[in-house]
Amino acid sequence: MRTSAPARPAPLIGDFDQDDAETLPSPSEVRSLVVGVHAHAERLDRALVQCVTEFSRSYLQQLVAAGAVRLNDRLVSKPAQRVKFGDRIDIEMRPTQESQAFRGEAIALEVLYEDAHLLVVNKPAGLVVHPAPGNWSGTLLNALIGRDAEAARVPRAGIVHRLDKDTSGLLMVARTRPVMDTLVHAISERTVHRQYLAIAQGHWSGPTERTASEAIGRDARNRLRMAAVDLARHPGRAARTDIVLLQQAQAHCLLRCTLQTGRTHQIRVHLAHMGLPLVGDVLYGGAPGLGMTRQALHAERLAFRHPVSGHALVFRAPLPADIRTALEIAGLQEP
Repeated sequence: MRTSAPARPAPLIGDFDQDDAETLPSPSEVRSLVVGVHAHAERLDRALVQCVTEFSRSYLQQLVAAGAVRLNDRLVSKPAQRVKFGDRIDIEMRPTQESQAFRGEAIALEVLYEDAHLLVVNKPAGLVVHPAPGNWSGTLLNALIGRDAEAARVPRAGIVHRLDKDTSGLLMVARTRPVMDTLVHAISERTVHRQYLAIAQGHWSGPTERTASEAIGRDARNRLRMAAVDLARHPGRAARTDIVLLQQAQAHCLLRCTLQTGRTHQIRVHLAHMGLPLVGDVLYGGAPGLGMTRQALHAERLAFRHPVSGHALVFRAPLPADIRTALEIAGLQEP
């Protein structure tokens, strides 16, 4: 495919798995494209990606759905529509809610470590990590860009792993793309050690150390949840959490959970599957209690080798006040 009116590419801001967002040229810019032989019979969105390379497929799909794309002077609304060699495509580069979400905001952050290569942040409960539907502002990403405009040059502002909105604790953030790639690789190689403290409902049984190894996939009955799944029957990904019983009280137990993989809601799903849902985790069967207004989960310890110097780094985040209070009410001691 070729353009009949080339435009200066806009810089890439984010490359989320499914929720990409980029900075845009002028909202009134219209690009005119001609389908080449290699894009013949392709889906419209795939054909667009081949030419408008600085924008993600998901963003281009948004523009199609928003009525910003014409095929041979006819408005199209379906990204799956097939194109043919010689077709003309006109695309209006409009900003969307998502594309406007990647901006800096003055949000206070507790930074435990900082150098020219990375940050380690103690995220409070209630802070969303990435912009997404319902949370297009006020996120950790917005805070990072607000703190340092150069963060906008790194995919996802350098965020290499996630915590749920209502999980508190430690996150590492890269300040350059090479460092980000190194840290992502370290996580995949399981050389980054992430430990959590959790208050669960119920009584522990069996040995004090257990490994949960159920695969995790989308819950077929509730798309808002994840679930332990049988990979022979349902889509999902392998997952492993090492769990240690620290203390048992009358109706609650204090656990240390170490991630060996990083699946969505992994600890919450594995504990619920064991019959030990987190206190306050209503989505996975936990009941409100102990004064908690969120799930009782805290990313307490983070250990890894510095991606540039190779030095061993270990960080701990103190328990937030709500979890300390919950431990006291439950009759459990701070570890």
